[in-house]
Amino acid sequence: MTLNQEHTDWKPSQRYPDPRVVAIDPEFSKLILPLAKVERLATGYRWCEGPVWFGDTRQLVWSDVPGNCMYKWDEQSGAASVFRQPSSNGNGNTRDRQGRLLTCEHLNRRVVRTEYDGTLTVIADAYSGKRLNSPNDIVCKSDGSIWFTDPVFGILGNYEGQVAEPELPTHVYRADVDGTLSIVAEGINQPNGLAFSADESILYIVESRSSPRNILAYDVSKNNTLDNKKILIDAGPDGTPDGFRVDTHGNLWCGWGMGQDGLDGVHIFNSNGKLIGRIDLPERCANVCFGGLHRNRLFMAASTSVYSLFVNTQGVSGG
Repeated sequence: MTLNQEHTDWKPSQRYPDPRVVAIDPEFSKLILPLAKVERLATGYRWCEGPVWFGDTRQLVWSDVPGNCMYKWDEQSGAASVFRQPSSNGNGNTRDRQGRLLTCEHLNRRVVRTEYDGTLTVIADAYSGKRLNSPNDIVCKSDGSIWFTDPVFGILGNYEGQVAEPELPTHVYRADVDGTLSIVAEGINQPNGLAFSADESILYIVESRSSPRNILAYDVSKNNTLDNKKILIDAGPDGTPDGFRVDTHGNLWCGWGMGQDGLDGVHIFNSNGKLIGRIDLPERCANVCFGGLHRNRLFMAASTSVYSLFVNTQGVSGG
């Protein structure tokens, strides 16, 4: 089946509950709405990433990284349109605590903030006089500090950025409100998605080039340093965690995929790292966010399409 046929042939389930929402553990059942199904909101993109919700305008914004464009979807009209083009191969997005958009740009190898008037402010583009690699995913803590990962994916070729030699190791950084940029985690083989626990006492980070791939957990100290690194989730020989977000119950909703049945979509883990459920999609899912009127709508940026599912929980702020 060709890609175009997949776009044409995919249809939402005709049955409730949606068989694409799979409870692996009874714990997941309380998070499922029996009269909600997976919906495809928009399709036809190259590689969807970085979904972020704007509740004040009821819009979802996301990146098509190789398409060099950011798009928006309007909840009231159901229409998708261009948000920013070119986007400098924008990838991960979030909002700061003043509601401004934060974006990781592959092409310019930087993190930028979109001001209320639409102008861009550079948050970080270098460390100790050396250029960042290609900032990938980003979250904002309640104290206003901005945390982001910096793997090399955007400088490996000219498809998702521009080919270049790395000048720095693949660190995780924190940008404080006074502009100070600090390394918070070193020695991670291509850090990717990241998210705080609901109480911000733990930072989870995907190590995307370890074998097997892992989701790491660090304790967050009072002075915003990371301690006590541990492997929370071993993704196994075929697992591919990417971006993820956390709900108010402490569960991790992780973009997942390896082109196999049962692996493309979203995997949900409890705070102990136990797999409790999954959402099966016809495409690999790169990243997710929560939004909607009550932050109970999960948006999934999945390869060439964007999907959503109403759930019986809410996403935490800052993701």
